[in-house]
Order: sequence, then structure tokens, then C-alpha cells
Amino acid sequence: MSNENHLVQVVKEETKGEQWSNKLDFIFTMIGSLVGLGNVWRFPYLCYKNGGGAFLIPYFMFVLFCGIPLIFLELAVGQFTGQGGITCWTKMCPLFTGVGIGGIVCLSLSVVYYIVIMAWALFYLAYSFTNDLPWATCNHTWNTPTCLADTVTCNFTPGGNGTNYYNYTSPATEFWERKVLSISGGIDEVGELKWDLMLCLLAVWIILWVCLFKGVKTSGKIVYFTATFPLVILFILLVRGVTLPNAIYGIKYYLYPNLKRLGDAQVWLDAGTQVIFSNFIAFSMLPSLGSYNEYNYNCYKIYITNAAHARPPASLTTVSTHPMDFLPSTHPLGKGPGLVFIVYPRAVAMMPLPGLWAVLFFIMLILLGIDSEFASVEGIIKSVLDRLQMQQHRVPFLTGIGIISFGIGLTMVTEGGMYVFQLFDYYAVSGACLLWLTFFESIAIGWLYGANKFYNALEDMIGFRPNPWMKLCWKFLTPTLCMGTLIYLLVDFKPLFYNGYEYPQWAQGVGWCLALASMLCVPLYALLRLLLADGPLYMRLKLLLKPEHDDLETWSRLRRGLPVVVTPDAQSNISSTDFKLTAL
Repeated sequence: MSNENHLVQVVKEETKGEQWSNKLDFIFTMIGSLVGLGNVWRFPYLCYKNGGGAFLIPYFMFVLFCGIPLIFLELAVGQFTGQGGITCWTKMCPLFTGVGIGGIVCLSLSVVYYIVIMAWALFYLAYSFTNDLPWATCNHTWNTPTCLADTVTCNFTPGGNGTNYYNYTSPATEFWERKVLSISGGIDEVGELKWDLMLCLLAVWIILWVCLFKGVKTSGKIVYFTATFPLVILFILLVRGVTLPNAIYGIKYYLYPNLKRLGDAQVWLDAGTQVIFSNFIAFSMLPSLGSYNEYNYNCYKIYITNAAHARPPASLTTVSTHPMDFLPSTHPLGKGPGLVFIVYPRAVAMMPLPGLWAVLFFIMLILLGIDSEFASVEGIIKSVLDRLQMQQHRVPFLTGIGIISFGIGLTMVTEGGMYVFQLFDYYAVSGACLLWLTFFESIAIGWLYGANKFYNALEDMIGFRPNPWMKLCWKFLTPTLCMGTLIYLLVDFKPLFYNGYEYPQWAQGVGWCLALASMLCVPLYALLRLLLADGPLYMRLKLLLKPEHDDLETWSRLRRGLPVVVTPDAQSNISSTDFKLTAL
């Protein structure tokens, strides 16, 4: 076999990997990953915090300027290169491979704590097979004298002259804090390991492993159910929520915009970070999912499945189920899972056949989480194994991810576990990390690889040139918004609090280490590649900024699986960095 033929064979093996069984597998996986638990707990809290309907204005601006362009960009990069979330950047701009590595660090940390939410949901599910739900009444050992049933407080009219129900505690709140969490006084009071939660966490990891060990050909079929069933349950809860007594008060506050809040930079900051976080942008997950597409698949249309349109209705479900928690005169529920495990259980407890609806609701939560975890863990596997060229070791690698993540997750199912959970949520997968990575991936494509060159590649791949709006966003709007928001976040940074508890300095330091673990990947990797390359500095920089497939025609034929006659020039273009720089 000649050297040229050997070269063609090697590149074909790298560019033709596992693919979706059909287009619907990809579409439902995207829907399942984007319509995730963020609909249920992050978005409603941010709406409450930032002026109700006023928050939707900056939110949808960020969807337009950052969300849609970057979803398409990441999917297209993965599909064009046929590589996971790390090596796709190596092929587009080798110097910025750290963008992909940083994204995988973020994604790995998110998997560790995100799956704990599913363990909590499984715990609730175990208590749901009865119409006498334990979070609906106050006659249990974990209840306090201040407990008052929600069937009383839900009829409270704001501004009325009745009993001051603000001094009472909901049984749903006490079940969550005193039974499920048994929450301690702080992060330095770890307390005992809660064995019931540990078993729930183990069970969820086993379910995830079974669904993923055969690859996307299996998980791509499972999401047909897991992506659609939660939407049906959310719609039913929405109908029930808006018909509850006094639901209008919560809905009115949610929809009526407090336009004065638009002058607060924090509102814009929360909107930007929420768009990036909830769409898994900069996590290196979307390129991995896109890489399973055929080269000619029209990924331009898939950004329509962006779940931005689904989040406001999901929030409407939340604010209608218990309006007192979303009124300005009350103390709002804490940011995070409290919205899932307090507000929604209250709603199902007041429905006919509450046990049935509780079972359906918590199955829905588990399925929402599984959808997101499918895509996240698959993104890690594809990215790392492509980088190491060890695709045949999928099952051992998946098992290793599960064991390590389960081990770290044990710290979150102790009596002090909620404090660890919040530390991960606030720092490890924070707005700072994601804005930083998003800025550099926009620069990598918009300027270093070149937006015009990428449009040529897109035309070859999908058959037409996308709307010029995408190019404008990649080059100017997206990086400007991301860096501006990041600078404001750092200047106005506020240390982590949880329900009035201030984290000690050592815990804040651990949090920043988690954040920097992903952020430093970009500059450190670039510096390391420059130091290890040969030749003058400007030649090293030129080589590391050159894409590994500069000859579009040759690369296109290789990606399509067509025969290629390798000329010396084409051979140089294909292999200049493919075999000289991928060793690192």
C-alpha cells in the first residue's frame, strides 16, 4: 500500500465514526438536552429575582445574539470535523484546543452535581405511592409547631385582613429541609451520610450506565420517550396551576414587567449566563452531538429546537402553583432545587388523586435529568476518547466516569451535602467559566479560522450559506456581549450565600479553584503548545493557528467517504498538524 493511500485510510478512520441511526435520534436528543431541569428551577427563580416579565427582555436578546448563533456554531463545528468537543477545536484552531478541554472540565463537574437532583427526585418518588403524601400534612415526626398545611395558605389573599401566614412553614418545606436533606448548620458540619439518598444516587447512575453503554444507537431511541413525556406533564401542571385559587397573583407578578430593573446590570448578567448555561453552550457537548450527524445533514434548522420558547411556560407553571412565594412582600424560595422540591409538590398535593400526579411528576423530573445526563456523559465520552483515539474503550471509560462521579457525589448526600451542591452550582459551572469559554470559541471561529472561510465550509456541508446574522454575531456581537458581561460579573462579584449562611473563606477558595480548573485550560494549553513546538515563535504561532483541513475540497471528500487522490499539496494540508501536533 502506498503512503498516499495509507494517509487517506487513516484520515477516513478519523472522520467516519459512529453516527445516529436516523435524524429523529438527533432531534429528540437535542430537545431532551435543551428542555432540561433548568426550565423548572433556574429560570423561575431568575424571573422572580429580576423584575418578573422585565427579565424576559434581556433574556430573549441574549437568545438572539448568543444562544441561537452559538448553538448552531457548535453543532456545525462538530458535524464539519466529525470529532468530539476537544479534537474539533484542534482541527479548527489548534492553539485554542483548551476551549474544548475547559468545556469538558465544566461538563464533568456539572454531571457530578446535576445527577444528585435526580437522586432527590427518586427519593420523593419512593414516597409518592399514596394519596396521603408526607409533604401535604403536618402530623409527622419531622414537622415543627410552626407547620401549617398548604390547603390553608393557598387561599390567602394578599393585602387581606386575615391571619398572617408568613410566620408559618409549609409542610413541603419541612419535608424537604428536615426529612430529605436533614440539613446541617454549614459546609464545615458534614454530618452523617444519608444512606437512603446514597442508594438513590447509586440507582440513578446504574440506570444511566445501562442506557449509555451501547452508544447513541441505544440512547438515541430512549429519548423518544424521555424527551416527550415531561412536556406532557408540564402542560397538565400548567393547566392545573392556573386554575388554583389566587394563581392570578403569581401570574400577574411574573408577567407584569418592572421596567426599572432593566437599568440594573445584574439583570443582564443573569440573563446572559442563564442562556449559556441552559443551552449547554461552551460545555463541549453540542459539538459531540453534532459529530454523529452525516456530513450533509442540515444542522442549520436544528437551532429551532432551542428550548428558549419552552422556559417561560414552564415558569408560568411554577409561579401559579403557589403564588405567595413569588410576591414582593414574601420571602422567596432559595435559588435552586427548592423550587422543584417545594413548589411543585405543593401543587400535586392539591390535585385530585395526588399520589398519581406525584408519581408522574417525579418520573418526569427523573426523565428531564436523564435527558440532560445522556447528552452530557455522551459529550464527555466522545470528546475524550476521540482525543485519546481509544474509541474501543467506551465501556471501561463510562464505568470510570460513573465510579468517580458517584464517589464525589457522596459528599452531596450527607447532612451538609446541600452546601457542597451549592458550591458546585455557584462556582464550578458558573457564568464566569462559561462566558470565558464562549468568548474564546467565538474568537476562534469568527476571527482565527475566519467567519468567511467557515461559511464556505457550511455551504459545502449543508448546501447553502446561512443568514449573515450568524457571521455578525460570531465576529462582533457574541464576543462583545460575553466579555462585557464577564467583566461586570468579576467587578461586582458577590461571595456565595445559601439561605442566609455565609460560606467561610476556605470554601470560597475551593469554589474558585473549581472555576479556574476550566478557565485556565485555554491560556495554559496555548502556552504549552507554543513552548513545545519547534522553530521561531512566529512560525510556531502560524502553525498552531492553521486549521488541520485547509484544503476544503479534499476534506469534504474525506468526510463524505469519497476516494481522494492525494497530491503533495493536499497531503501537506491534511497532515501538517494532524500527525505532528496531535501527540500532545
